Amino acid sequence: MSLLSGRTALVTGGTGGMGRVIVTELARAGAHVVATSRDHERGQALRRRIAGEIGADRVEILTGDLAARADLHRLAAGFTARHDSLHLLVNNAGAHYRERLLTADGVEAHLAVNHLAGFTLTHLLENHLLAAGTARVVNVVSATMSDARSVPLFGRPQPVSLDLSGVTDVRDLNPADGYVPFAAYARAKLLATICGYAFAERWQDAGVTVNAVHPGIVSTGIVDDLVPAVLAPFRSLIHRRLLTPEQGAGAALRLATDPGMEGVTGRYYMRDKETRSPEASYDPDTRAAAWKLSLSWADDR
Repeated sequence: MSLLSGRTALVTGGTGGMGRVIVTELARAGAHVVATSRDHERGQALRRRIAGEIGADRVEILTGDLAARADLHRLAAGFTARHDSLHLLVNNAGAHYRERLLTADGVEAHLAVNHLAGFTLTHLLENHLLAAGTARVVNVVSATMSDARSVPLFGRPQPVSLDLSGVTDVRDLNPADGYVPFAAYARAKLLATICGYAFAERWQDAGVTVNAVHPGIVSTGIVDDLVPAVLAPFRSLIHRRLLTPEQGAGAALRLATDPGMEGVTGRYYMRDKETRSPEASYDPDTRAAAWKLSLSWADDR
């Protein structure tokens, strides 16, 4: 891992399985790491644990609910009040829900946490990313966007559907009619990938790169919600066959720190292998519509 001394990083979902590893390893490499946490005590416990492990207090905690737009603005304001620039943003936070939930803003919860949270923070921190001279944004997404079947054992992959024609408000996405939690999760990750490409285009010549990564199927709490009920008795066995949080975090850390990724932008990786995301993500009309919807929500206070 490259030396990160003097650099500032922001990691969302810092107290989760992969998040803890990412925050720890960035701090170990010398970065000052700002981690978001929904729970203040969990965040401070993480800060103390990492300080004891690496022998230096390089972690700062910002507390807020990534599903709430007001909190996202408050988190961004808290960061900009303390720091002049941002060298690395890892939009790591993710969540899967067994049923359709709406946030206080009226947005479907998968969409709020898995897409709008990262989009809004990236947008609000644009000036700080540009001020760094060279900066990287890493979006942790999911290969479920390329195959939204809950049990993809037989047949051809089925990319998640995304039709933004006629949609004028993000609150209309992932509607109650025909709602499937797994597809809603995949659709949110697809939107995060699409808007990541839009950010990459926007900053093509500005020194800020934006890439997405599927870290593999990692043994985290999300897996428990993703496992179909018919496979519930085999959860412990399933977890033993999955990647560890350390292995999953390694894929995100490579994009964040590998000198070989300098200047590489607008790409999607399945762990270490560059691959194509669903065809919808390359459609210019879909990309423009996703950007417009997301930006309108992020800016509306």
